[in-house]
Amino acid sequence: MSEYNDPSTTLTLPSPPLDSISSIRYHPTNPDLLLVSSWDAADWLVGQHTLLPSFTRPHPSLYLPPAARPPAYLRPCTPRLANPYAPSNSNVKTVRYYESGDIPPNSGTGRQSEQKAKFDHRAPVLACTFNEDGSRGYTGGLDTGVRELDLNTERITHLGTHSDSISSMAWSKASNNLITGSWDRTIRFWDPRSPTPSTSGGAPSFQTSSYSTPERIYALDLVGNTLVVAMASRLFHIYDIRKMDTPAQQRESSLKYMTRSLACMPDGQGYATASVEGRIAVEYFDPKPEVQEKNYNTFASAGSDGTLSIWDHKVKKRLRQYPKYPNPVSAIAFNCDGTKVAVAASYTWDEGEEGLKKGSGALPWLGVRKLGEEVRPKGWSGN
Repeated sequence: MSEYNDPSTTLTLPSPPLDSISSIRYHPTNPDLLLVSSWDAADWLVGQHTLLPSFTRPHPSLYLPPAARPPAYLRPCTPRLANPYAPSNSNVKTVRYYESGDIPPNSGTGRQSEQKAKFDHRAPVLACTFNEDGSRGYTGGLDTGVRELDLNTERITHLGTHSDSISSMAWSKASNNLITGSWDRTIRFWDPRSPTPSTSGGAPSFQTSSYSTPERIYALDLVGNTLVVAMASRLFHIYDIRKMDTPAQQRESSLKYMTRSLACMPDGQGYATASVEGRIAVEYFDPKPEVQEKNYNTFASAGSDGTLSIWDHKVKKRLRQYPKYPNPVSAIAFNCDGTKVAVAASYTWDEGEEGLKKGSGALPWLGVRKLGEEVRPKGWSGN
């Protein structure tokens, strides 16, 4: 057995998606519940490649654990062609809802991991998230639609659409709204509780506002009332969601290549970004040079090299590298209490079809790894 799925440290989740996994999100309060979105779409290959950004270099995901607070993570959206070698029945695009257990499959007594629900979509799903209490999920992807998933009844409600693919989304606790970002160069706010009747007799709309951006949106994240938006051309806008008409700050990425991932520090001081060449930068909202030189504690990175690593940013040293996964790591997420990390290993099309021919297109693997003291920097005294 490969060490990456050693049952003493890792639980392999049942019924993983059949094609590349785009995003993982943990429940905001339950450390064992998670949403997983995927391409699951062998029939999406034809005619779609001209619409997608090219990711040709290693692109890490990140994790920023703050002292005495739940961890945050970078969730990558992974626009690319679907795997043409996936099983022929993989033309259903899915978001899956899991509960991780405490024992490996078919072993002993205890609570085994299970897929609690599966939600079918018309096109690959690039982003998913929970609402504040975790009773509902939200999804968006290549079909431009925003959907609400009732995780108890398995009912799907269509909230509205963008005019191009949805790349990222986040739930705002402060405003009780869903926020979505798209390749159509807009940020949109949605209130699932308050539909607006259609004047033409069509379906009601749940969109409350829309704001234009100068470039396509690749990633966004939110902490409190501060929204960070990463765009094409290495642009960043930082907003106060209470004053969305004008960004509070406009920045250019300190990294040389296209932004791949983004995560805000849960203490509200700044954010981390990763670009397609595999480099990572930590920046603070306060633009003073002396503030930008501050050092955050630890973070995790994962990417196309198939590894997951924990780093101490202060001393610029890797604290731990976990055993290599069988495919590139396309998504990671840490649960609400920081005791587990969910890992998706699936082909990310860095090497195109040639990578599949060389064996890089193995079917996806999805699992949950238990964490220990390795995620804490030396001398850390938080709870």
